[in-house]
Formats: sequence, structure tokens, C-alpha cells
Amino acid sequence: MKVKMILPALTEAVSPFFRPIKYSLFPPLGLATLAAYLGPDDEVEIQDEHVERLVLDDEPDLVAIQVYITSARRAYELADHYRRRGAWVVLGGLHVTSRPEEAALHADTIFLGPGEDTWPRFLADFRAKRPAPRYVSRVRTLDRLPAIRRDLIKRSHYLVPNSIVVSRGCPHSCAFCYKESFFAGGRGFYTQRVDDALAEIARLPGRHLYFLDDHLFGDVRFASALFEGMRGLGRLWQAAGTVASVLKPGLLEKAVACGLRSLFVGFETLDPGNLRAQAKPHNLRRDYGEAIRRLHGLGVMVNGSFVFGMDEDDETVFGRTVEWAVRQGIETATFHVLTPYPGTATFAQMEAQGRILHRDWDLYDTRHTVFRPARLTPEALEAGYWRAYRDFYRWSSILRGAATKTTWTGTLRHAAYAAGWKKFEPLWDWLIRARRVGRALPVLESVLRGFGGARGAGGGQCAHGDGPAPAGFGISSTLPGRT
Repeated sequence: MKVKMILPALTEAVSPFFRPIKYSLFPPLGLATLAAYLGPDDEVEIQDEHVERLVLDDEPDLVAIQVYITSARRAYELADHYRRRGAWVVLGGLHVTSRPEEAALHADTIFLGPGEDTWPRFLADFRAKRPAPRYVSRVRTLDRLPAIRRDLIKRSHYLVPNSIVVSRGCPHSCAFCYKESFFAGGRGFYTQRVDDALAEIARLPGRHLYFLDDHLFGDVRFASALFEGMRGLGRLWQAAGTVASVLKPGLLEKAVACGLRSLFVGFETLDPGNLRAQAKPHNLRRDYGEAIRRLHGLGVMVNGSFVFGMDEDDETVFGRTVEWAVRQGIETATFHVLTPYPGTATFAQMEAQGRILHRDWDLYDTRHTVFRPARLTPEALEAGYWRAYRDFYRWSSILRGAATKTTWTGTLRHAAYAAGWKKFEPLWDWLIRARRVGRALPVLESVLRGFGGARGAGGGQCAHGDGPAPAGFGISSTLPGRT
């Protein structure tokens, strides 16, 4: 049969006001994972609207569309279009799981939760001409997954084509995170076998890897064994972890020894009351400064994540957070407006309190205020968010942050990387439009090599954009994105 898989563009990705590089970082890895379940005689194509114009005059037998909250409107348009053309349309992903009745209006079949168990079952039913209207994930395992169809990925369109996911979900249960509703009905965190993960790594060309796992360090035994197996492979890699995992003795050292060079860390807030309210106790009584010093001391770059708009936040939170991040020498920072995603505990609480302002999913993008904050006006929260980005990436802030490094190499690379990420928009835009963004990868690898070589060097993080985490029906990161 002829199968088409689509990752629709997030609303903000096609806006002229947002940075195109954020949406050209990683390929749609989840869809490539689903494609691996198809037969050798099936004709399959993957299209990512963030990096290419969709072809819509074709006539596939089956269309599979991955839906995030801010791509929902576009996803439904595409689904309706292909249903009119006679294709069987299936929808899955984070938004479908949290709003199944809404999604079902635009699909012949919907998928709730991860797709490793439901997708193969659907394919068998579809070939037998008896597909069900809904498939709900119950069995959670990554054993015996087929090799990802990376041949379907247009590598030249992405800065970081070697993205990889070796686990699903996260062991924590933060109130604002999609994970709880997405993984309802089964395990919320599970990993591949170490040998399978190493085999997937071996299939990837070049040196650089980006682990898109929500929390690569979440299972200490798995992570430790994986890092031991990667030692000596000559890889340079980036990932996401927690403050607690950074402070855990021995584990970070193993990661660095096998190539870790930058880490996305969810600090989220500097206020303990906010941490308690958002069910993030694993950050309580943790020394954020010590975590950063530990990373920098091992030559690991830091991309810090911060969320504004929690109930303890007032007008001073933006300046305090930026000043703290600059003084700590964090190379890049990601700021977000607290967003109550449907299906999360935060959404349920705010809905019960009458604080949800609207359900225009296009604006649930962590840049707009869609609820009534406790100590800020919605307008002040959005203004503070933009001010935080502007202030953190001022030249004076970049140079102050760079000056915290203990070597000239670290200082220069901090300044060059932070400036390169935010100050050269026309160059990035040209590379993307010319389909040459992949040519910048050697520059990224050079930065990673340089920082990894010396203690105390510090450096910049290739941020995992506010754009799509490449999940196919939930196969991959459960977060809408990082940075």
C-alpha cells in the first residue's frame, strides 16, 4: 500500500516572527520509527512541514499525522483534506491523547498513548480491512523494535540529523507536564535494552548525537550501562537531565567519559514554593549552583530551562532569574510562559479555579499567556517573558557570562556560541532556505570538542528548539520541545 506520514508545522514555526532554526534541528524520528513496521512492498514517504512544502495532490491509501497542540488546527486541515481524497487518515500524539473526542472528528482512526503496541496491531487490522476507530496503548515495552527507517529522513534539511531516543517518558510527575495523561494506563517510564540502544548508535554516521529522551539519566542502571558501552566510540553528544542526576556521584563522570558535552537542565524556577506547587520535589533542596559548577568543571555546557507565571511569581521574577543565570555562567537559557496543557494536573486545577482564559490551541505555545496568573497580569507575564530573552542575550550579558569561565578558550567559545545562536538570524535563515543547514554541523562539533577537552571550560548548548520533539504517536519525547 501507499503510506504518507506527515509532521504538520507548529503554528509558530511558520510565523515570520519566529526563528526558523528552531524548527530545523531534528528530523521526525517517531514517524520513521512507525515506518519501520511497514512491509517491504509498501511505499512510504515522510514529510516534515517545518523544512519542506507539503505535496497535497497525491493519493495515498493511508495517511498518518502526528499532532501537537499548536499544530492541531493544521493537522485537522490536512486530515480533512486527505479524507476527502479517499485516504484512511489516522491521528496520534500528545494532543490526540489529551483531546480524543476532538481529534476523532477529523480521523478514521485515532491512537491514544505511545504507539509501540498499537501501531502494529492497527496495521494488521487495516490490511484485514477491519481497522478500529480507536487504539489505546496498554503494553509498554521497547523490546525487539525494528530498526528505524532513517533512509526516509532528509538528513540535509536538519542541523542535527543524528537524533536518537532510547527511553520513553520520565520517572517524575511534574504537574505541568503532558506525561501523566499521555502514559495513563501503563508504565510512564521505560527504556530499551542497552545492546539495542548501542546497536542504534552504531548505525548513525559521523560523531555527533543528540539524545531526545525526556530524562536520559532517569534509570541509573540503564544509563550507567549505556555510558560504559559508549566509552571509546569517539562520540560527542548532547542530552537532557535533571539537577538531581547532575549531582549524583559517578554518573555524570561516566557520561562525560563517553562524550557528553552539553546538557539541557530543567531548573524551571528558583522559588521552592513554586516547585512544591508544580509537584517537582526532586528539585527541592538541590544546590542549583553546585550542579552548574559540577557540569562546567567537567567541561559540559548548560542550557537552563525556566518557566514564568507560577503562583509565587511577581514582576521581579524575570530580572532575578536572568541575573542569576548570567552570574552562573549558563551558556544558553530557555524561557517559557507556564502553559496548562489539556490533560495535565495544572490544566485541571486552573480549570476548576476558573483561570483558563480560552482554548485557542494555537496560542498554547509557551509564549502566550492562556490563563490568569496569581500575581501578574497576563500582559505583564508575556512582556516579562520577552524581556527575559532580550536581557539574557544582550551583548553585555553574553560577555558577563563568558567572563565567568576560567580559561580564555572557555570565555571566547561561550561568547561565540551564545552570540551565534541568537545574533546571526539572517545567516541561519539563508542556510535553511538553501537546504544547507546541515553544513553547520561541523561547527557545532568543533564547539563540542573544544569544550570537552578542558576542565572549567564551559560552553554553549545547541538548544532543542521550542519546535517539535520528533515523536510519532508518542514514540519519543513527551515534551513539545526544549528552547
